[in-house]
Amino acid sequence: MRSAAIHQRQRGAYIVTAAFLLLFLLGFMGIALDFGRLFVVKTELQTAMDSCALAAAQELDSQPTALDRARSAGMTAGNLNRVNMQSATWAGQGQIVVANISFRDAAYAATTAPSAARYAQCQHTQPNINSWLLKAMGAFSGDTASFPLTRSVLASAVATRASAQTTCPVPVALKPKPGGTAPNYGFVVGEWITLINEQNAAQGGQIGWVNLDGSSSASETEAELNGHCGTRVGDNLGTPGVQTSVADAWNYRFGIYKNTGDPSTLIGNPDFTGYAYTATNWPAQQNAYDGPAPGAAAPTAQNFVTKRAAFASCADTGTRVRGANSCESITGLSMNSFQKLAAPGNATGGHKQYGRNRRIVTVPVINGANQVVDYACMLMLQPLSIPMSNVQLEFRGNAGAANSPCVTSGLAGGGAGPLVPVLVR
Repeated sequence: MRSAAIHQRQRGAYIVTAAFLLLFLLGFMGIALDFGRLFVVKTELQTAMDSCALAAAQELDSQPTALDRARSAGMTAGNLNRVNMQSATWAGQGQIVVANISFRDAAYAATTAPSAARYAQCQHTQPNINSWLLKAMGAFSGDTASFPLTRSVLASAVATRASAQTTCPVPVALKPKPGGTAPNYGFVVGEWITLINEQNAAQGGQIGWVNLDGSSSASETEAELNGHCGTRVGDNLGTPGVQTSVADAWNYRFGIYKNTGDPSTLIGNPDFTGYAYTATNWPAQQNAYDGPAPGAAAPTAQNFVTKRAAFASCADTGTRVRGANSCESITGLSMNSFQKLAAPGNATGGHKQYGRNRRIVTVPVINGANQVVDYACMLMLQPLSIPMSNVQLEFRGNAGAANSPCVTSGLAGGGAGPLVPVLVR
């Protein structure tokens, strides 16, 4: 009898031991699963902060509007990422806002001066990340302090601008003027240059379409307008025919769309302004970037820097493609199959909410053999009309100049050439 009683007590002890062991194992499973989830969310959030900082740093050109543009670009790029187990809305727990983006000067001291800002920092805390098994452990043990229902993760990134070894130019190329040499190859800052919509770049310093991958495919040109990186000095560029489809990708940068276009998509992101410059509203045909409005200019005409600060549309303060006070009436261009504009102005306007630096572009400078020898900085002045006609860009100097408004995307590490945003922390 005594032996049976002892055996029963031992069996009870086994049950208690097994229960404690199960609880112990459950805790380890909770740690593995819940901390694994925190790691995934942290990684997603870090990617979003990296995107934010790189996009914000791209705008730090010392202009008075640099910080406003940097905040807008940082929020746009960062919030395109998916966070909290690939949630497009970040599980409704808040995305990047203006307060998450700050700036530092060359000595890495905090600054709010656009002329001094050299670094952009994006920092965000993602709250209320649910625990799974650890939540059950807290409920089972009654110890919610050791086993909280939710946790938070924080991520931060800092970026600046540095010289590139590879670049992301647009698929047009500039030929030096006869006798023109570096850095400006015979051009004057503020000069308007005509893009010939023919197969080959014109002689005498005009610009023409090229394919950055060296091919002659017309469809490749449109694809490269949506983003192409990796171009280096010495690359041989192709000479394609031009299809009207390039107008779609070109005009997205002005916030001009057909029925299927959308400013919120990465490809469809417009510049901070769609306001265009032609001989109709800017008759001097020079210095549209930051010059004074010329005589006989349109009553509301102002330079690109000013319009960009106001997030103006192609129709200035409106969204009409055609008719009175429209994109067509301001520019004198025919937009034909394009029906809608990104909204101007306020925080919900397409140019402010989704804007990026899309019209100040890097353009390869080529020699007679179609080889890249340098890069120019240019301002896209006008949307492409349908049927296709010539379009103009404004020369803004060598892309590698210290005060150049051009910043490209690409691989950092070069000793010269256009600047690229690069992560430093």
